[in-house]
Amino acid sequence: MASFNKVIIMGNLTRDPQVRYTPNQTAVTDLGLAVNRTWYDKGSQQKREEVTFVDVTLWGRQAEVAGEYLSKGRSVLIEGRLHLDSWDDKETGQKRSKLKVVCENMTMVGGRNEQGGGSRGGSQGGGGYSNQGGGGGGYSNQGPAGQSQGGGEYNQTESAGAFQDSPPPDDEVPF
Repeated sequence: MASFNKVIIMGNLTRDPQVRYTPNQTAVTDLGLAVNRTWYDKGSQQKREEVTFVDVTLWGRQAEVAGEYLSKGRSVLIEGRLHLDSWDDKETGQKRSKLKVVCENMTMVGGRNEQGGGSRGGSQGGGGYSNQGGGGGGYSNQGPAGQSQGGGEYNQTESAGAFQDSPPPDDEVPF
């Protein structure tokens, strides 16, 4: 049976990231992301909006970078995979579960001073941070079981987005 587990979402942070460390000193942080969807409802002749709140977990250097550079309201693009956490509730004894995203690549959207939707006088830029390598540009580091292990190379890019390609100038097109 074939399967594919890939999530790409962009939204605004609902709280400041808090970096924690596991006993073996691997950084981990959980982000709350608000993802907005707007549409025009023809029945009521009104613009409608809904917000979906998504929990995202970052590991290793990505978690440290998020703690250092991200804050509540900041826009971020997350590429990752879905993961179902399951546990037994200590108070009720019931089985509980929560679907969340485990980040494999994070791209900061907008300028440093941005809070929320658009850039406010700052230049738009982005920096990508990836456990898998190659995707999105920026920091790249592979580790076992999809966890970043530190080290690697750091490179902040200034671009409007990680997926924007532009054609070469006319003088470089071979004829």
